Amino acid sequence: MPTEELRAAPLPAAAPLPAAPSAPPAATPPPPSLPEGSDERRAMELLNRVSYGRLATSMRAMPFVAPARHIVRDCGVMLRIHRGFGYHRACNGAVVAYGADNFHSGGKAMWSVQFTGTAEMARPTEDDLRLFGEEPLHADGERFEPVYMRIEPQFVTLHTLDYLSEQPNQHAE
Repeated sequence: MPTEELRAAPLPAAAPLPAAPSAPPAATPPPPSLPEGSDERRAMELLNRVSYGRLATSMRAMPFVAPARHIVRDCGVMLRIHRGFGYHRACNGAVVAYGADNFHSGGKAMWSVQFTGTAEMARPTEDDLRLFGEEPLHADGERFEPVYMRIEPQFVTLHTLDYLSEQPNQHAE
């Protein structure tokens, strides 16, 4: 096979990356149905500390992971994703997984939250839209068109990683 056939076509020039978003609007408390002090409640409280996570399910038997903006509501979690991805069609009525973490923080106490539940298309209220904040202008070069889904978590997992401040970084030399 000639070498030219193996080369990928050049990618179109990408738009410059936007500046980091400002802090999200004030978070809402976790659903009242979660017992005080439970891992599930703690997980929902941690989700309120970050704005984005990853939605996972399968489409035509192929798994995928997509970025999503989330807010914690009485119903559980509401997601906003780009309609142009088409993932909402695979997720609506299906069991999905959603995860978020603070691994990017560089902190000494890191956490990761994952949950599964059935995703349902949803219409956000004015309050929901306020909590979501500003929409991106574009997603993969297309004008961003939001679609919203609600997930009531059925299984919640919380993992933590704690590092001592004295622990040397084994990779820094």
